[in-house]
Amino acid sequence: MNPIKELQRKYQDYDKHLARIREKLEKKGVFIHPNAIVESENIGEGTRIWAFAHILPGAKIGKSCNICDHVFIESDVIVGDNVTIKSGVQLWEGVRIENNVFIGPNTTFTNDLRPRSKVYPPEFIKTHVKEGASIGANATIVCGVTIGKWAMIGAGAVVTKDVPDYALVYGVPAKIKGYVCECGRDLHFEEDTAVCECGKRYKKVNGKVCV
Repeated sequence: MNPIKELQRKYQDYDKHLARIREKLEKKGVFIHPNAIVESENIGEGTRIWAFAHILPGAKIGKSCNICDHVFIESDVIVGDNVTIKSGVQLWEGVRIENNVFIGPNTTFTNDLRPRSKVYPPEFIKTHVKEGASIGANATIVCGVTIGKWAMIGAGAVVTKDVPDYALVYGVPAKIKGYVCECGRDLHFEEDTAVCECGKRYKKVNGKVCV
C-alpha cells in the first residue's frame, strides 16, 4: 500500500480513538486541555496536560505531573510522579525521569549520538534523570548520561557526562561548580560536612555527597 494512503487509513477514526482515551483518563482524574493530543492511557491521577502537548502511545506518566504547552513525549519514555515539564520540551525515546524532577522550558534531550536522516538504531540510548533533579531553561542533555538525585543543572548548560547527586553544574560543557541541598540552597562544606540553612545535614564520603 502507498505509505501516504496507509497513514490516511490509520488515522481516519483518529478523533474517536482520542475521545475514548480522553474519557478514560478524565474518569481517573487526569486533566487534558481541549487542544492537547493524548494517545497514551498510562497516565496517573492528578496529572495536568496543557494546550498543544502531544503524548504518544506507550508513554508512561505518573501522578500529579504538570505537562505544559508544546511538550512532546515519545512512546518509550517513563516519567515519575510529581514531575514538572515546562513548555517547549521534547522527551525522546529512552528518556527516564524519576519522581519530583523539574525540567525547565526548552530543555533539549537527545537519544542518538550519530544521527542520520531515515537511519534508525536498533535501540535508542537511555538517559536517566534521578529523583528531585532540576534542569534549567535551554539546557542540552546529551544522551547516555545520568543526572543524579537532587542535582541542579544551570540554564543553557550542555551536559555531556554524568552529574553526581546534589551537584550544581553549568557551562559549556557543564562542569561541577558546587553542591546544593534538596531545598535548592548552596552547600558549604567544612571538613566534609555541610549544614544547610534549612537544617538538613550532608557529608562527603569518598568524594560523594550524601545525607
